[in-house]
Amino acid sequence: MSGVTETPAPTTLGELRDSGAVPVGVKAELRTNLLARLAAGEPTLPGIVGFDDTVLPEVERALIAGHDLVLLGERGQGKTRLIRTLVGLLDEWTPVLVGSELNEHPLAPVSVWAHRQIAEHGDATPVGWLHRSDRFGEKLATPDTSVGDLIGDVDPIKVAEGRTLGDPETVHYGLVPRTNRGIFSINELPDLAERIQVALLNVLEERDIQIRGYRVRLPLDLLLVASANPEDYTNRGRIITPLKDRFGAEVRTHYPIELADEIRLLQQEAQTSWLGDGALDTPLVPAHLVEIMARFTRLVRESSQVDQRSGVSARFAIAGLETVAASAVRRAAVAGETRPVARVVDLPAVVPASRGKVEFADSGSDTDDERELEVLEHLLRQATAQTFRARCGGLDLTGLQEHFTSGEVVESGDLVPAPRLMSQVGTVPNLAQLLGRLGVPEGEESAEQAAAAVEFALEGLWLTRRLAKDTDGNRTVYGS
Repeated sequence: MSGVTETPAPTTLGELRDSGAVPVGVKAELRTNLLARLAAGEPTLPGIVGFDDTVLPEVERALIAGHDLVLLGERGQGKTRLIRTLVGLLDEWTPVLVGSELNEHPLAPVSVWAHRQIAEHGDATPVGWLHRSDRFGEKLATPDTSVGDLIGDVDPIKVAEGRTLGDPETVHYGLVPRTNRGIFSINELPDLAERIQVALLNVLEERDIQIRGYRVRLPLDLLLVASANPEDYTNRGRIITPLKDRFGAEVRTHYPIELADEIRLLQQEAQTSWLGDGALDTPLVPAHLVEIMARFTRLVRESSQVDQRSGVSARFAIAGLETVAASAVRRAAVAGETRPVARVVDLPAVVPASRGKVEFADSGSDTDDERELEVLEHLLRQATAQTFRARCGGLDLTGLQEHFTSGEVVESGDLVPAPRLMSQVGTVPNLAQLLGRLGVPEGEESAEQAAAAVEFALEGLWLTRRLAKDTDGNRTVYGS
């Protein structure tokens, strides 16, 4: 595991005590490490985009206050990503009793088993070290989730071995106790059946667990974080009021507010999926296409045709961008391009591939399916036009436009290689300025990047009614 340091030296209880170690609660541990990052000016939750001035301050205050918290937001707003990032605020290593199901601190045992181990072995009791990545547990709430899954149940095998039902060691612990001294997450909390929600009441308030009619007094030490859809997390929804009352903080998430944050999120989340072993597996998606996908996603979210209650996940944009990159790789493999570079002609593939990620209002019939495709195609054209105006506004493209005055045409398509496209266009006036506007560093231009820039300019001229375009299947022809 990259970035992981070696485990600390103490391997027995005596060595750990002599080292001056002191048991610290998980919430105090999170608070101390969070305050240290804030004081040093370091990012508290690296990799979280667009929440700097809204969500993160609320999460930080909740952690400093020692509150369990619930994140409310529509799908694809980064709730699960944020929860998993909290693990980075834990100490890298923490001591545990070797063999403990509850990750017990050797200097603060809580179970009958742990006390017996220490009584038998004394200072020679073996001590292990648990990495913070192993101190996180999560459960997606589903209708079949049981109390045994989360809290625990009596193990009939242990009873058959001779233990009595009142013996705490007959218990097979569930996910929550096994995440003791860590962070436990329940995704989509309202989807839990009410009787399962009731089982969490003691965990949140009294920090003990009840199993099969007798109580096991275990002072659990954990941070409980949940996620939910705002519509479900109401008295009219599927959440019981006493459970709501036991969460110390409620934090609302949102989609990226600024376009720049939407673009940053796309570049961060999708880029790793573009990287491969060889040239044909390493596509380049130019900055202007990333911007088009970001604008397209925002337009879909704002569309009156889309069900606003379901939202449009960030995964919609990420999957779309990866589809664009895949189209470029396919063209390079078929047409023999040196390096796959995505172009405007790769964008239409996004519409059918991403339609399933959008829920439209009042849809269901075959005609609705056609209408949905038309809506997405229209919004994609609109996003392309907005990007063209933002990046190429004021740029003189009359030289490129004049290429068509004598009746010439330029044919493109998702399998037309860059050299063939550029050979039809010839010399392009102001090409260097166009590449600069599209973010191509000077000296790093290639034929494929030039083709991507020229095709974007042709599409922009068509969208601004300065060129004509005819599309037939995978064939696109630009003309006067």
